[in-house]
Amino acid sequence: MVRDNRERPIVPLIEEILGEKFNVLDDGFIRVVDYMGGDESIVQAARVSYGKGTKKVHQDRGLIRYLMRHRHTTPFEMCEIKFHVRVPMDCWRQWIRHRTANVNEYSTRYSEAIDSAQTTKSLEWRKQSYNNRQGSSGFIDSVIGSELTKREAELQSLAWMVYKERLKKGIAREQARKDLPLSTYTEAYWKIDLHNLFHFLALRMDDHAQFEIQSYAKVIGNKIISKWCPIAWEAFVDYRLNSITLFGIERSIVKHLAEGQKEEAIKIAKNQGWLDGGKTGLKRNREREEFEVKLSLLGFVFPW
Repeated sequence: MVRDNRERPIVPLIEEILGEKFNVLDDGFIRVVDYMGGDESIVQAARVSYGKGTKKVHQDRGLIRYLMRHRHTTPFEMCEIKFHVRVPMDCWRQWIRHRTANVNEYSTRYSEAIDSAQTTKSLEWRKQSYNNRQGSSGFIDSVIGSELTKREAELQSLAWMVYKERLKKGIAREQARKDLPLSTYTEAYWKIDLHNLFHFLALRMDDHAQFEIQSYAKVIGNKIISKWCPIAWEAFVDYRLNSITLFGIERSIVKHLAEGQKEEAIKIAKNQGWLDGGKTGLKRNREREEFEVKLSLLGFVFPW
């Protein structure tokens, strides 16, 4: 990071991509409109200083990593970034639930709807997950997928034709739009501080997030934030994205396993109700299953 003669923090790598469109999905995009601050601003706020603070990069890095590790979040709020996004309306519904941003969306009351809708290729139709009621797992057969893609194109074409007919007959835009599909693209300006953006990314870059919003989140994180605040991004990846949180019971079980006390670990799990049996073995228990994923990542074999 450098400063110009007005003492405004300038980040050269983010300056290079201001206004550049990063394509997402088939017709979506993200571009950076403006930003305020960078890694140096986080350090400055943490030290309650008006100067540049320490000139040693490794000391700034150590401080930012400390702040991230211990969840001292206020200094990260000193950085803000504004995006211009084009996103399908169903994906936008999830996005807009993050209420910690400033938003101004394209108005289909004031202007005609965007003539673009997200399409699905024959091999991209996902199956409903049996284990996750709000998620998907695997893909449908390509023959069925081809038929679904064909029907999708027919539906989108008909919906757009009816919409345009209504407008030509003088129907108000606010009413004419009501039957447009959720696949229709919308656009918005979205401004958010770095702390709340990290929260957004932690949820939406997760493997359990819907593919479409994951796609946007990964572009924001990997292609934009990594250039804007590289030290904070590195700390976020280490301490949030790639971290494992162990709760009290989980810590106790891991401790016993590490000490070779398998029976004690099993006893704790039984007392928690994790090991209740069913006709074909253990009953499904989401809490236990989530912990089993953590055990695998830590290199432990399930003791039960």
